Amino acid sequence: MSILLHQLIDSAANNWPDRVALVHKQEEFTYASVRSQVDTVASGLLALGLSPSERVAVYLPKQPQTVFGLFGASRAGGVFVPINPLLKPHQVAYILKDCNVRILITSTDRLNLLAEALPECHDLRSVVVTGNPESKRPILPALNILHWGEAFSGEDGGRKEGHRRIDSDMAAILYTSGSTGNPKGVVLSHRNMIAGAESVAEYLGNSPDDRLLAVLPFSFDYGLSQMTTAFHVVARVVLMDYLLPRDVIRAVERYGITGLAAVPPLWNQLAQLEWPEVTARSLRYITNSGGAMPKTTTRNLQQALPSTDIYLMYGLTEAFRSTYLPPDQVNIRPESMGKAIPNAEILVVREDGSECAPGEPGELVHRGALVAQGYWNDPEKTAERFRPCPGQAAEIPLTEIAVWSGDQVKRDEEGYLYFISRKDEMIKTSGYRVSPTEVEEVVYGCKLASEVAALGIPHPTLGQAILLLVTDAGTETEESILQQCRKALPNFMVPQAVLIRESLPRNQNGKIDRKSLAQQYRELFQESELT
Repeated sequence: MSILLHQLIDSAANNWPDRVALVHKQEEFTYASVRSQVDTVASGLLALGLSPSERVAVYLPKQPQTVFGLFGASRAGGVFVPINPLLKPHQVAYILKDCNVRILITSTDRLNLLAEALPECHDLRSVVVTGNPESKRPILPALNILHWGEAFSGEDGGRKEGHRRIDSDMAAILYTSGSTGNPKGVVLSHRNMIAGAESVAEYLGNSPDDRLLAVLPFSFDYGLSQMTTAFHVVARVVLMDYLLPRDVIRAVERYGITGLAAVPPLWNQLAQLEWPEVTARSLRYITNSGGAMPKTTTRNLQQALPSTDIYLMYGLTEAFRSTYLPPDQVNIRPESMGKAIPNAEILVVREDGSECAPGEPGELVHRGALVAQGYWNDPEKTAERFRPCPGQAAEIPLTEIAVWSGDQVKRDEEGYLYFISRKDEMIKTSGYRVSPTEVEEVVYGCKLASEVAALGIPHPTLGQAILLLVTDAGTETEESILQQCRKALPNFMVPQAVLIRESLPRNQNGKIDRKSLAQQYRELFQESELT
C-alpha cells in the first residue's frame, strides 16, 4: 500500500512511540513527540489559509523546527521547499518568487536580512519566525508575521485534517545549485520520496538500530533522503551543522553514529584526520555521492575505518539516487559507480537512444519510480532532461518518461558502470576529449594536494587548455606538480598551468563550484598568449 511522506512518522509513532527519532545537541524527540509537533505545525499552516499543493518554504539551519516545518507542510497537504541556509537574500527571494511560496518559515535574524527582498515576492502572505519572541522584526505591511509560538501553539482546537492528497501529488520542490544561471526547482512526488527511502534502506541494510548523522543540507536530495530513509526504518537522525571537519568525527563518537553520508570535498578532509578507535567501532557504513571519491581518499578511509563499509554512489536530484557500488567491490573496482539501486534501471545509450556496447561511452538514462515530475514552471528545460524512455515497446500507447542525465558513462562486461564526465565538463583540447577526473586522480594518487579541480579553459590554439587548481600542496610548487603530471600523463592531458590556492569555492551542496572557477579564469590563456 502506498503512503504519503508524513505517514512515515505516523507509522513509526503508532508502533514505536518512545523510540528516539531526532537528536539536536542536548535535545531528543521521540517519534510520538515528532508526530505531535508535525500535527501542530500542520494545523497552524491550515489556519493561515494554506490551500492544497501551495508551497511552504523553510529557510533555517538543521534544527528540530526545520524537520517539523517540512513534514508539517506535507501533513497539511502543501508542498515543502527546503532552502539552503547558506544562500544569500537575493537567491532566497528568487526561489520564493519562482515557485510562488505562500508561507515562509525562518528565523528572526534571517527575516531581517531578507526584508528588502521580500516585497518582490508577491505570492508570499505569511512568515513564521523562530527564536526570541521579543526580537525586533522588520516592518513589512503586506506580510502577516508571526512567531512560531503564535502560529503553531496548538490552541486552535488541536489536530486538523490536512487536504486530501495521493501519492502521485507533489510533496517537495528541491532547487539545484544553479552554478550557471538561475537554479531549477525539481518537483518530487510522495511516491518518488517513499520509493527512494525504501530503495536506499534496502541496499544500505538500515534498521531501527541505526543512528545517522545529518551533516548535509536538507535542500540537497542526498541530505534529505538520509532523513527520509531513517524515518522509513524507525532509526534516529542526529542534526548537525558543523564548523570544522573534526567536529564531524567528534559527533560520530559522541552520538555513537552508525551511518554517515558526505560529498567528496568533506571526505577529502576527513580522510586526513585521525579517527578514534571507538569511532571506528561504531560507524557501520559511510556513503559518498555528489562526485567521484578519489581513490587515495578511499584508501585512507579504509585504513582509518577498517571495519566500516564504504558505499560509493551516484545520484541525480531529478531521480534521487541511481547507482551504488557494494562495499565488497570497492577494492576490486574503486573507480566504478556500481550498478542500479533497487527498483531502478540504468541505461547507457547513444544519441539516437540505442544501447551502447560494453566499454562504449554513452549517456546515462535513469528510469523507474524515482524519476521526478520535472522542473517547476519550466517546460523547456523539462523537455531537455525528461524525455521518452529508450526501448519502450511500440504496443504501449502511453510514453514512459525517463531522466537523461547529461552524464557520460560506460558499462563493463560485468555490468558495472564508470563515470566519464558531464557533457558540459568534458575538456576538448587539441582534438582530444579529456575527462577532468583522469587528470585529478594523478594528483590525488601522488599525494600532491588535498583538493584538486581540473578545468577546460578557452585557448586560442588548443580549443581548450587544461588548468589545474590545487589546495594544501605542502612543499610542492606549481612547477613540481606540473612535472609530476608530465611523468604520469600523455602530452595532450598535461595541464597548461597549475595554480595553488588557499581554498576552492563550493556550491550550496558542498561540491566544488567548477563553473564559477571556469568563469573566473576564462581569460587566463588569452591574456598569456598576448603578453
